[in-house]
Amino acid sequence: MILAIAGSGLQFFVSVNYNMVEYLPDDASSTKALDIMEEEFEASVPNTRVMVKDVSLQEALVYKEQLESIEGVSDVTWLDDVMDLKIPLEMADDDTVESYYKDRHALYSFTVSSGDEVEVTEAIYEVIGEDNALTGEALDTAISQKMAGTETMYAAALLIPIIIIILILSTTSWMEPVFFLVAIGVSILINLGTNIFIGEVSFVTQSVSPILQLAVSLDYAIFLLHSFSDSRKETDSPEEAMHLAMKRSFPAITASAATTFFGFMALTFMNFEIGSDLGLNLVKGILFSFISVMVFLPALTLYFYKWIDKTQHKQFIPAFKGIGKGVVKMRYVSLFIVAIVMVPSFLAQSHTTFTYGLGEQPETTRAGSDFIAVEDTFGELTPIVLLVPKGDTAREAELGTDLEQLPNVTSVISYATAISPVIPADYLEESLTEQFLSENYSRIVINTDLAAEGERPFALVEKVEEVARSYYAEDAHLLGESVTLYDMKTIVTKDNTLVNVLTVVTIAIVLIITFRSLSFPVVLLLTIQVAVWLNLSIPYFTNTPLDFVGYLIVSTVQLAATVDYAILFTEHYKEKRKEMSAFKAIKHTLDEKTFSIAVSASILSSVGFILWLTSSNQIVSSIGLLLGRGALLAFLMVLFFLPATLVIFDKLIEKTTWKANYFKEK
Repeated sequence: MILAIAGSGLQFFVSVNYNMVEYLPDDASSTKALDIMEEEFEASVPNTRVMVKDVSLQEALVYKEQLESIEGVSDVTWLDDVMDLKIPLEMADDDTVESYYKDRHALYSFTVSSGDEVEVTEAIYEVIGEDNALTGEALDTAISQKMAGTETMYAAALLIPIIIIILILSTTSWMEPVFFLVAIGVSILINLGTNIFIGEVSFVTQSVSPILQLAVSLDYAIFLLHSFSDSRKETDSPEEAMHLAMKRSFPAITASAATTFFGFMALTFMNFEIGSDLGLNLVKGILFSFISVMVFLPALTLYFYKWIDKTQHKQFIPAFKGIGKGVVKMRYVSLFIVAIVMVPSFLAQSHTTFTYGLGEQPETTRAGSDFIAVEDTFGELTPIVLLVPKGDTAREAELGTDLEQLPNVTSVISYATAISPVIPADYLEESLTEQFLSENYSRIVINTDLAAEGERPFALVEKVEEVARSYYAEDAHLLGESVTLYDMKTIVTKDNTLVNVLTVVTIAIVLIITFRSLSFPVVLLLTIQVAVWLNLSIPYFTNTPLDFVGYLIVSTVQLAATVDYAILFTEHYKEKRKEMSAFKAIKHTLDEKTFSIAVSASILSSVGFILWLTSSNQIVSSIGLLLGRGALLAFLMVLFFLPATLVIFDKLIEKTTWKANYFKEK
């Protein structure tokens, strides 16, 4: 309790990182380019756009000065930075003018400093008022920061009553759910507090980790107290009953914790470090939950077990007696259906369209309507910044000309285009050249009329890199939102294979040790893996883009979290099979364990769907939807496919299991 109280206080001193870019590995191309630019230039890549409606050129310049005066805003770029406003607009290049000033609407691009997004965007709103528009990465980050805390509280406020209702319906005491939640709640507080030694966590971890820890490890507490309840029927001593309960439930709890532990451990091997950030927190959480259930919960129960006795109530939901008979009759149908859908779902889940950024804000919000207003007037705009070695302005001018010929490139702004390729920089004041030239590099801004991500933006990033490398080989460096997301795509695609292989291999090893069998692990992993494939294939068939971070995390988390259902079911079946035939054993197991598995699945599913419904963040929402749906699919697979496989392949399983000791009918 002392550790839990300390943890609840320390968690408020852990900083939360909302910048996805910082989780890219140091050797990523965009990370190297960003390091070079921060070292060489004061100017940054624009991450914000503001549109001011119905203004003259002079009024637009006044707004530009006001934006520049806001602390945390830098490098405000407008039409006067790319042409002399003394020249009549009719004589200027139309594309250049309309990139900044169109139909008396002015569009400014600038950078909001990292970490100050909330304060700066609020100051910008004060300057531009209700009628004008603000959009960009900085605004998305600010919204995530403002919503993260309130949404987590909102999710918890919805979730805890739902879990309590599920537990009350599934137990015979009003106090048992309190014991479950206190045991896991203590471990969650300790886990949150120990993040102080890490220093900071990602916003994904902050939003998902506590709720996911609760949903995944609540089973451990349920296993122990149910075993304690059964053991009390054998002895009058509560201490002796708890001793028996801990001894009997230890293998099941350890196996469940181990599979989840190693599944989450696989996330820590991701190059994209947001996965390792979440993985480390979940691994800690599972460890603390296991210790809490095996050390704290027995002590708590022995002190207050009389409260459980005094608050007994009748079973609200009748047992699932008779379900086994019906499921066994459907065994060949179940096997046939899964055989049909297995391959298409595996292929479909690998061809889903993915997104890699934070996503667009809903149209009903101001941020969403502002984005549409800017896009309707000026179209999409995503700048790419190119850094090349300084010194050869003629070559830079030639490179700029080639880049302007690329499709979807609207303008190229460099020293050569904004000033002149023939005027030496040494003859000009530094204030005129500092945004283009540093001690070692020239900075070229390539404006595009594409979104930040997708097939076309990523193809353009590849083309720009190809053209730049044809002039400067490996000395050309690209950065910008689309470049960062392109790097993210490349890195997490490799991570996907590594994490999935590690998850399956480590869980398989745990299952081989647990069941002392070669066939049981195959059956269990296939059961849950098909549920994962079905879950992740749905976005393909519904033509819905899927957030890749959510996909990557859930493909691991669903397998690690829901394989517990299969373990609980198979462990019970294996013991029954020593006493009776396969058909009788599977019927008994279905009748006796369907209820317990349904409780676990309903809790995990509720957690997922509530995260999906309450979070405005695309990554967190995506994780929630996939987790909620995945838990239900895993439950159905364990209820129908697993029993069918165990019965149909009974003889093969017996031969490949060490000391199976199966019952032999005379």
